[in-house]
Amino acid sequence: MFVDEAKIHIKAGDGGDGCVSFHREKYIAAGGPDGGDGGKGGDIVFVADTNLSNLIDFRYKRKYVADKGQDGSSKNCSGRSADDLVIKVPLGTLVKETQTGRILADISSPEPVTVAKGGRGGRGNAHFATSTRQIPKFAKPGFKGDEYDITLELKLIADVGLVGFPNVGKSTLISVVSAAKPKIANYHFTTLTPVLGVVKVEEQSFVMADIPGLIEGASEGVGLGHEFLRHVERCRLIVHVVDVSGIEGRDPKEDLEAINRELANFSQELSEAPQIVAANKSDIAAPEQIEDFKNYVTQKGYDFFEISAATKQGTKELMYAVAQKLKDLPPVKVYEAQPLTQPELDEKLLSRKQFEITVRDGIYYVEADWLWDILRSVNMEDYSSLQYFQKVLRSSGIIDKLEQMGINENDTVDIFGFRFDFIE
Repeated sequence: MFVDEAKIHIKAGDGGDGCVSFHREKYIAAGGPDGGDGGKGGDIVFVADTNLSNLIDFRYKRKYVADKGQDGSSKNCSGRSADDLVIKVPLGTLVKETQTGRILADISSPEPVTVAKGGRGGRGNAHFATSTRQIPKFAKPGFKGDEYDITLELKLIADVGLVGFPNVGKSTLISVVSAAKPKIANYHFTTLTPVLGVVKVEEQSFVMADIPGLIEGASEGVGLGHEFLRHVERCRLIVHVVDVSGIEGRDPKEDLEAINRELANFSQELSEAPQIVAANKSDIAAPEQIEDFKNYVTQKGYDFFEISAATKQGTKELMYAVAQKLKDLPPVKVYEAQPLTQPELDEKLLSRKQFEITVRDGIYYVEADWLWDILRSVNMEDYSSLQYFQKVLRSSGIIDKLEQMGINENDTVDIFGFRFDFIE
């Protein structure tokens, strides 16, 4: 089964927590704080694997979570950073954020790409010692790692794409000009998955892709075309194979226009891509048919080649022309990662400070996911630590909101099960 799209969830590792510790050693009085920092969480790294040809593995495993950084320890020892989680995908895989469609990475080279960064480790209490606060009894928790719902989309990396109606001879053509061995039979939709072949012309070589047969309406999901049109998008050159003989009762001119309409409907870039028309099955076509179709094609501005893939007639000349054309064309398209826009950055920052307050039975319940890490780092028996917690509640607007809701002195506030009396 050929799978070229999959949806998975990835989460980079959280940073390790800072440590609260005080130096204890014989003959050394008041050793002071020596809590170390937490280690960095593991990144999520994508890397291309040339041994993979589709995304079927991601149909069975959909969640990938990197390890958390190690917590800090005493004697100013920092925690160990977690190992990166490496995910192998086929060459040419696009990594997109599912909700927005934003491109996070294009895995089109052997270089590994970090898609989700692990969180930084929290600072130990050794960092918080000052001349007025010599025994800090609190440390910072580690930062959260990046987390995404992502869509993996495979766009084959090929220099040349063979397109055309089913049963026009694309599979036969790629089998005679390369070492590829696609299934060949005299019925429609013989090829159910894209087939890649390497073509060598003198000292030059290029990759050719046989795209499963398109039909009219392919861009709207008819037949197999909609599923595989994405694999033509990276191609530098399109070879449009047309059955010039009309043996199946179709007009080659109408075939040419129908497929080009589908390419344009799917992508404007595809409609503007360089194109060579290969009039196949010319060995069973009348000379008048070939000449009429040639005049039509050349008037459209396309290069025309008369071939017969079954007898190899004209295939060598076609491949030579393709190789010459590729020399003047830009390299295979690589998609750039799309950074967050300023409004998206602002929204992301705002979401980290969002909270909700509800009143039930006279108790004010504060709900805020981001507040949990701060709460668990607070030492309720330490005055300076409580001051820091109060400062967070004030700066985030929680206290102002409580006052707006009419909270009174000694009313109870609940944050993740921790309750305290409100004091102005």
